[in-house]
Amino acid sequence: MDTARINELKDQICDVCHKMWQLGWVAANDGNVSARLDDGTFLCTPTGMSKSFITPEKLLRVDKDLKVLEGQEGLRPSSEMKMHLRCYEKRPDVMCVVHAHPPGATGFAVAHKAMDMYNMIEDVTVIGSVPLTPYGTPSTTEVPDAIEPYLEEHDVMLLENHGALALGSDVITAFYRMESLELWAKITINAVILGGSHDISRENIQKLIDLR
Repeated sequence: MDTARINELKDQICDVCHKMWQLGWVAANDGNVSARLDDGTFLCTPTGMSKSFITPEKLLRVDKDLKVLEGQEGLRPSSEMKMHLRCYEKRPDVMCVVHAHPPGATGFAVAHKAMDMYNMIEDVTVIGSVPLTPYGTPSTTEVPDAIEPYLEEHDVMLLENHGALALGSDVITAFYRMESLELWAKITINAVILGGSHDISRENIQKLIDLR
Protein backbone atom coordinates (compact mmCIF):
# COMPACT_ATOMS: atom_id res chain seq x y z
CA MET A 1 0.00 0.00 0.00
CA ASP A 2 1.59 3.28 -1.08
CA THR A 3 2.08 6.33 1.13
CA ALA A 4 -0.72 8.29 -0.54
CA ARG A 5 -3.24 5.52 0.20
CA ILE A 6 -2.08 5.22 3.81
CA ASN A 7 -2.42 8.98 4.26
CA GLU A 8 -5.92 8.81 2.80
CA LEU A 9 -6.82 6.08 5.29
CA LYS A 10 -5.45 8.16 8.15
CA ASP A 11 -7.57 11.12 7.06
CA GLN A 12 -10.67 8.91 6.89
CA ILE A 13 -10.04 7.49 10.36
CA CYS A 14 -9.62 10.99 11.79
CA ASP A 15 -12.79 12.16 10.06
CA VAL A 16 -14.74 9.23 11.51
CA CYS A 17 -13.32 9.91 14.98
CA HIS A 18 -14.36 13.56 14.81
CA LYS A 19 -17.84 12.67 13.53
CA MET A 20 -18.36 10.14 16.32
CA TRP A 21 -17.45 12.75 18.93
CA GLN A 22 -19.67 15.40 17.30
CA LEU A 23 -22.58 12.96 17.18
CA GLY A 24 -22.19 12.12 20.87
CA TRP A 25 -21.28 8.47 20.29
CA VAL A 26 -18.12 8.82 22.39
CA ALA A 27 -17.01 10.97 25.32
CA ALA A 28 -13.62 11.47 26.95
CA ASN A 29 -11.46 8.50 25.87
CA ASP A 30 -14.30 6.28 24.64
CA GLY A 31 -14.23 4.28 21.44
CA ASN A 32 -11.58 3.24 18.96
CA VAL A 33 -11.08 2.86 15.21
CA SER A 34 -8.65 0.68 13.29
CA ALA A 35 -7.88 -0.27 9.69
CA ARG A 36 -5.94 -3.18 8.23
CA LEU A 37 -3.11 -2.43 5.80
CA ASP A 38 -2.04 -4.64 2.90
CA ASP A 39 1.14 -5.75 4.70
CA GLY A 40 -0.81 -7.21 7.62
CA THR A 41 -0.15 -4.32 9.98
CA PHE A 42 -2.83 -2.00 11.36
CA LEU A 43 -3.54 1.68 11.85
CA CYS A 44 -5.31 2.43 15.12
CA THR A 45 -6.29 5.23 17.45
CA PRO A 46 -4.19 5.60 20.62
CA THR A 47 -5.54 4.91 24.08
CA GLY A 48 -6.31 7.72 26.53
CA MET A 49 -7.21 10.34 23.93
CA SER A 50 -10.53 11.94 23.00
CA LYS A 51 -11.58 11.17 19.46
CA SER A 52 -12.06 14.93 19.01
CA PHE A 53 -8.28 15.38 19.31
CA ILE A 54 -7.21 12.64 16.90
CA THR A 55 -5.00 13.84 14.03
CA PRO A 56 -3.10 11.74 11.44
CA GLU A 57 0.22 12.02 13.25
CA LYS A 58 -1.37 10.68 16.46
CA LEU A 59 -2.46 7.42 14.81
CA LEU A 60 -0.33 4.36 15.44
CA ARG A 61 0.77 1.55 13.16
CA VAL A 62 0.96 -1.75 15.03
CA ASP A 63 1.55 -5.41 14.24
CA LYS A 64 -0.62 -8.39 15.18
CA ASP A 65 1.02 -8.49 18.61
CA LEU A 66 0.18 -4.79 19.18
CA LYS A 67 3.83 -3.80 19.00
CA VAL A 68 4.04 -0.15 17.94
CA LEU A 69 5.88 0.12 14.61
CA GLU A 70 5.19 3.81 13.97
CA GLY A 71 3.80 6.51 16.24
CA GLN A 72 4.55 9.42 18.49
CA GLU A 73 6.58 8.65 21.58
CA GLY A 74 4.44 7.86 24.61
CA LEU A 75 1.35 6.84 22.64
CA ARG A 76 0.15 3.25 22.80
CA PRO A 77 -2.78 1.29 21.34
CA SER A 78 -5.96 0.67 23.27
CA SER A 79 -6.26 -2.66 25.04
CA GLU A 80 -9.53 -3.02 23.12
CA MET A 81 -7.47 -3.55 19.96
CA LYS A 82 -7.56 -7.22 21.00
CA MET A 83 -11.22 -7.16 19.97
CA HIS A 84 -10.35 -5.54 16.64
CA LEU A 85 -7.62 -8.11 15.96
CA ARG A 86 -10.06 -10.98 16.51
CA CYS A 87 -12.34 -9.43 13.89
CA TYR A 88 -9.49 -9.24 11.37
CA GLU A 89 -8.33 -12.76 12.20
CA LYS A 90 -11.74 -14.34 11.64
CA ARG A 91 -12.91 -12.11 8.78
CA PRO A 92 -10.38 -11.69 5.93
CA ASP A 93 -12.88 -9.40 4.17
CA VAL A 94 -12.89 -6.88 7.02
CA MET A 95 -10.53 -3.93 6.56
CA CYS A 96 -11.89 -1.57 9.25
CA VAL A 97 -13.39 -1.89 12.72
CA VAL A 98 -15.26 0.88 14.56
CA HIS A 99 -16.17 0.68 18.24
CA ALA A 100 -18.31 3.35 19.91
CA HIS A 101 -20.99 3.94 22.54
CA PRO A 102 -23.87 5.50 20.57
CA PRO A 103 -26.58 6.20 23.19
CA GLY A 104 -29.55 4.59 21.43
CA ALA A 105 -27.82 1.37 20.46
CA THR A 106 -25.89 1.20 23.73
CA GLY A 107 -29.22 1.57 25.53
CA PHE A 108 -30.24 -1.75 23.95
CA ALA A 109 -26.92 -3.28 25.06
CA VAL A 110 -27.40 -2.06 28.64
CA ALA A 111 -31.01 -3.30 28.63
CA HIS A 112 -29.72 -6.69 27.41
CA LYS A 113 -31.85 -6.53 24.28
CA ALA A 114 -30.60 -7.62 20.88
CA MET A 115 -31.71 -5.50 17.94
CA ASP A 116 -33.25 -8.50 16.23
CA MET A 117 -36.44 -6.75 15.18
CA TYR A 118 -37.34 -6.33 11.50
CA ASN A 119 -39.16 -3.02 11.57
CA MET A 120 -37.14 -0.83 9.20
CA ILE A 121 -36.73 -1.58 5.49
CA GLU A 122 -33.37 0.15 5.13
CA ASP A 123 -31.77 -1.44 8.18
CA VAL A 124 -32.84 -4.98 7.32
CA THR A 125 -31.15 -4.57 3.94
CA VAL A 126 -28.08 -2.61 5.15
CA ILE A 127 -27.05 -4.32 8.41
CA GLY A 128 -29.53 -7.12 9.11
CA SER A 129 -30.26 -8.45 12.57
CA VAL A 130 -27.90 -7.18 15.28
CA PRO A 131 -27.05 -9.69 18.04
CA LEU A 132 -26.23 -8.96 21.66
CA THR A 133 -22.88 -10.55 22.52
CA PRO A 134 -22.19 -11.79 26.08
CA TYR A 135 -20.50 -9.56 28.63
CA GLY A 136 -16.71 -9.47 28.63
CA THR A 137 -14.27 -7.58 30.85
CA PRO A 138 -12.62 -4.79 28.84
CA SER A 139 -8.89 -5.16 28.04
CA THR A 140 -9.02 -8.95 28.48
CA THR A 141 -9.56 -11.73 25.93
CA GLU A 142 -13.11 -12.11 27.28
CA VAL A 143 -14.48 -9.56 24.79
CA PRO A 144 -12.80 -11.10 21.71
CA ASP A 145 -13.95 -14.54 22.85
CA ALA A 146 -17.50 -13.24 23.38
CA ILE A 147 -17.83 -11.76 19.88
CA GLU A 148 -16.11 -14.54 17.95
CA PRO A 149 -19.18 -16.79 17.53
CA TYR A 150 -21.06 -13.89 15.90
CA LEU A 151 -18.39 -12.73 13.48
CA GLU A 152 -19.14 -15.17 10.68
CA GLU A 153 -22.69 -13.93 10.08
CA HIS A 154 -22.77 -10.38 11.45
CA ASP A 155 -21.12 -7.08 10.52
CA VAL A 156 -22.66 -5.17 13.42
CA MET A 157 -23.17 -6.26 17.00
CA LEU A 158 -24.03 -4.95 20.45
CA LEU A 159 -21.62 -5.57 23.31
CA GLU A 160 -23.52 -6.32 26.51
CA ASN A 161 -23.26 -3.40 28.99
CA HIS A 162 -20.57 -1.87 26.80
CA GLY A 163 -21.41 -0.42 23.39
CA ALA A 164 -21.46 -1.34 19.72
CA LEU A 165 -19.11 -2.73 17.10
CA ALA A 166 -19.23 -2.29 13.32
CA LEU A 167 -17.08 -3.97 10.68
CA GLY A 168 -16.53 -2.95 7.09
CA SER A 169 -14.57 -3.55 3.92
CA ASP A 170 -13.33 0.03 4.34
CA VAL A 171 -13.45 2.86 6.87
CA ILE A 172 -16.52 4.56 5.43
CA THR A 173 -18.57 1.35 5.23
CA ALA A 174 -17.87 0.55 8.89
CA PHE A 175 -18.86 4.08 9.90
CA TYR A 176 -22.06 3.95 7.81
CA ARG A 177 -23.05 0.70 9.52
CA MET A 178 -22.59 2.24 12.95
CA GLU A 179 -24.56 5.29 11.80
CA SER A 180 -27.40 3.09 10.50
CA LEU A 181 -27.41 1.13 13.76
CA GLU A 182 -27.81 4.23 15.90
CA LEU A 183 -30.58 5.76 13.78
CA TRP A 184 -32.42 2.43 13.80
CA ALA A 185 -32.11 2.23 17.59
CA LYS A 186 -33.50 5.76 18.04
CA ILE A 187 -36.41 5.12 15.67
CA THR A 188 -37.27 1.88 17.47
CA ILE A 189 -37.17 3.57 20.88
CA ASN A 190 -39.49 6.30 19.56
CA ALA A 191 -41.84 3.68 18.11
CA VAL A 192 -42.05 1.91 21.46
CA ILE A 193 -42.80 5.22 23.20
CA LEU A 194 -45.55 5.86 20.65
CA GLY A 195 -47.24 2.56 21.33
CA GLY A 196 -45.18 -0.22 19.80
CA SER A 197 -42.66 -1.30 17.20
CA HIS A 198 -44.19 -3.48 14.48
CA ASP A 199 -42.16 -5.86 12.35
CA ILE A 200 -42.44 -6.16 8.57
CA SER A 201 -44.29 -9.32 7.49
CA ARG A 202 -42.21 -12.50 7.26
CA GLU A 203 -42.76 -12.70 3.50
CA ASN A 204 -41.45 -9.20 2.97
CA ILE A 205 -38.57 -9.73 5.42
CA GLN A 206 -37.35 -12.61 3.25
CA LYS A 207 -37.49 -10.40 0.16
CA LEU A 208 -35.36 -7.79 1.93
CA ILE A 209 -32.86 -10.40 3.13
CA ASP A 210 -32.57 -11.70 -0.45
CA LEU A 211 -31.87 -8.14 -1.63
CA ARG A 212 -29.16 -7.77 1.01
